[in-house]
Amino acid sequence: MRFSAAALLFVAAVAAADEIAEARRRWAESPHGPMLERILPPGYEPSMLPEPRSRGAQLVRRYCVQCHHLPNPAMHHAEKWPPVVDRMVARMQGRGNMGKLMVEMMAGVQAPTEEEKQALVAYLRRHAQKPLDPKRYPEVFQPAGEPFRLACNQCHVLPDPQRYTAREWPKVVARMERHMEWMNRVVGTRPVPGEPQLRIEDINAFLARHARKPAP
Repeated sequence: MRFSAAALLFVAAVAAADEIAEARRRWAESPHGPMLERILPPGYEPSMLPEPRSRGAQLVRRYCVQCHHLPNPAMHHAEKWPPVVDRMVARMQGRGNMGKLMVEMMAGVQAPTEEEKQALVAYLRRHAQKPLDPKRYPEVFQPAGEPFRLACNQCHVLPDPQRYTAREWPKVVARMERHMEWMNRVVGTRPVPGEPQLRIEDINAFLARHARKPAP
């Protein structure tokens, strides 16, 4: 029996919801839950993962939500993902920089096998953030590009504006703005004298000028 793509996506969504619900139950019962829940901001849903039916996406949903909210593969560039995953797997195994506390925090957490870890890294690298080439976008170092540069550099490498179209970028920027507010970054907070003011309108304007053209 063959299933439609919609049916397979539905099954994957149900499985992901179960995994996330189990992780949140564990957080609620753990004295370390508030610490775990604060590691990454919420809002990135399983359906937003690239290639959501792929094995890589399944591994992200299975292992990463055990300790924090779902990560976006584009939160890091390709070179950064391998050491990040190595560090996370060590923590899942109860190893890390917190000694006995790490063992307690990881109670009930499963770590991927070496083969699964390599598949997970390959998936994250394939869909990682593509860094901006400053030679192609000299405007990024001019006043018009400063809001974009200062805001985005706080959390990851500067993304290539060609990643999305001018119509798509505002939704991405809005999600990043919520993340920055959640993490108490400078956008949306009360200004400090002398602090650069990063207006969302200016960030979107820069990205729109250099965005990928929509397909005809």
